[in-house]
Amino acid sequence: MIVITGATGALNGATVDHLLERVPAEEVVVAVRDAAKAQRFADRGVAVRRGDYADPDSLPSAFEGADQLLLVSSSDPGANAVSLHRTAIDAAVIAGVGRILYTSHQGAAPDSPFGPGRDHAATEQLLAASGIAWTSLRNGFYAHSLNWLMGPWRETGTITVPADGPVSWTAREDAAEAAAVILASDGAYNGPTTLTAGAAPTFEDIAAIVSELTGRKIGFAVMDQEEWVTTQIAAGQKEFLARFTLGMYEAAHGGFFAGVDPLLGTLVGHEPRSVRDLLAQPTAY
Repeated sequence: MIVITGATGALNGATVDHLLERVPAEEVVVAVRDAAKAQRFADRGVAVRRGDYADPDSLPSAFEGADQLLLVSSSDPGANAVSLHRTAIDAAVIAGVGRILYTSHQGAAPDSPFGPGRDHAATEQLLAASGIAWTSLRNGFYAHSLNWLMGPWRETGTITVPADGPVSWTAREDAAEAAAVILASDGAYNGPTTLTAGAAPTFEDIAAIVSELTGRKIGFAVMDQEEWVTTQIAAGQKEFLARFTLGMYEAAHGGFFAGVDPLLGTLVGHEPRSVRDLLAQPTAY
């Protein structure tokens, strides 16, 4: 049996959809905080259980009988993600789970300037110490994040960032499908498993791509980091979130997201979507 957390979210919800193309519904369970939001899976014959990382008592029963458990990482920048993940892993041990798969991130490292990168590295250490077989899905930086990380370029005509560097921008849809393939492989992948698009363009490269796609010259500029933070705050963002986001740009500049790996394309059976592919969609503008 395969238990999937976070199935009411975009990533793991899509993973369940792809998984149901490969295994019978009776072999899949979704563990969610709000069962009412998982009705579409129940309608397809998938068992729905309540499981909340913030409610430790709910987890062992939610994970019971799992040969494989897909743990989604916490997406709340204000939460103690590592503590939540530790709670889930401890519950998996209690429940006797056979294997844990965890949605990590490319560039997971204790010294990453990007907070989630440090959290993912710490969680992978917890997995390694758990005694359970584990797979860490180190997904490339999700390309839909460009919607806000590129800033208000449509209005200004310039992509302005506080630091630049190569990023293997990866379509969340491709990562979701790859996770389903790995789950259906029943343990064929162990430890850190990198899943990225085939190229790692910089923001400066993206400005050139957008210029070609729109027929409009889009400029590029790197702003002083403190000035950038001040600008974000003036636009209504909390300072905590501005500095959280700044860490992403700093990590890109440090090369934490630069690597690419062919495995994603092999798993999904086609070339992963590129930044150009994603920005060429009519909804991108």
